Amino acid sequence: MGTIRAVLFPSIAPRAVENFVTHAQDGYYDGVTFHRVVKDFVIQGGDPTGTGMGGESIWGDPFADEFSDALHNYTGALSMANSGENTNGSQFFIVATPADSVSAKLGGQMEEAGWRSEVISAYQQAGGVPYLDHKHTVFGQVYSGMDVVEKIAGVDVEGENDKPKKDVVINSVTISTYDEAAASSAAG
Repeated sequence: MGTIRAVLFPSIAPRAVENFVTHAQDGYYDGVTFHRVVKDFVIQGGDPTGTGMGGESIWGDPFADEFSDALHNYTGALSMANSGENTNGSQFFIVATPADSVSAKLGGQMEEAGWRSEVISAYQQAGGVPYLDHKHTVFGQVYSGMDVVEKIAGVDVEGENDKPKKDVVINSVTISTYDEAAASSAAG
């Protein structure tokens, strides 16, 4: 459906980035589907079985969460999908919420709960899913191709697992050096 580009954050989430990069370089994600698509929420992939029940880390065992107050599940966040604490494998998701997904009311609740004002403001500007913070490791951020994420997020799905009726396939994942100047021009 198009190209999605994201910057990765190895200094903040080193194991998640190493896992994703190694899988990408080994072709693990080539031909894998986005097996779960929830409009205005997330697109999820990285399971070679296409069921949402498969996949493993490059180490063979699940690896620990890497939470940081420097990264949040803003719209476009690239995060590890998991089935609970410290159960990261190969699955990931991209947050696909609209920019207005964090209302003033939710912002007020976040303030009452002690969230930093900069984070609340960023959520209100970009959108996202604050309740995923400290539950799913954020290890990247889309900087180009959110229109593709939105297109994928809008496909018809079926069943309780939100599986696309027609497969949405990841042709390949390419790892290259991030170029801030190119990213700025790509972001528009």
